[in-house]
Amino acid sequence: MGFGLENKVYIITGSGRGIGLEIARTFAKNKAIVVLSDYNEESLTQAKEEFDTNNYPYTAIPCNITDENEVLNLISTTHKKYGKIDGLINNAGITRDTLLMRMKNEQWDAVIETNLKGVFLATRAAVKYLISQKFGKIINIASVVGVTGNAGQTNYSASKAGVIGFTKSIAQELGSRNITANAIAPGFIDTDMTNKLSDKVKEEFLKNVPLKRAGSPVDVANAALFLASPFADYITGQVLLVDGGMVM
Repeated sequence: MGFGLENKVYIITGSGRGIGLEIARTFAKNKAIVVLSDYNEESLTQAKEEFDTNNYPYTAIPCNITDENEVLNLISTTHKKYGKIDGLINNAGITRDTLLMRMKNEQWDAVIETNLKGVFLATRAAVKYLISQKFGKIINIASVVGVTGNAGQTNYSASKAGVIGFTKSIAQELGSRNITANAIAPGFIDTDMTNKLSDKVKEEFLKNVPLKRAGSPVDVANAALFLASPFADYITGQVLLVDGGMVM
């Protein structure tokens, strides 16, 4: 038995690389129609080449998630092409890490604009279509630091805590319309972002992980696959921690 995603249309923001691309791959392998979207055109081009090679059904739409007009274009173009939107995965995110005392306004604003306002803009644009079809799945990629906080990441932690609160609120607003909203909070995942950390910092992180290893983007993608599937139709307003037990 599959995961019931055949011909389901899923928009995945920030899907040019990293966790977003892995989610897109996983959905495509399960026969979903994927809308790739990223502000980085080079990453998006590479993702398109991979999807072409594998004959995955997809559309690629460049989008700066902080630009309302580009977000509206992403959502409306998708609906116009396919006549429906089965789900939205808000994955696009950035970091601008530094201690609070050194943090510039621009570093705070950039992270909040992308990680939190971007989720708001994309979800608001998509919701009118989901409500009209009386079905939809919204999956927001948060982070364990949105639950625990983390020194040097006041901006990132605040944005991800905001995503969690946003997710729970829209779950309450949209539940009567047969629309679910859940968040995934990854822990220490092996990505380009974490690869930049020193071995010492990585070791400190792994001390707090009972499974004693980093997760992979596939772990996050599989969680998204479950939440998007009919197996999770009665789950909403939840935060699924994919963290090897780091936060209990």
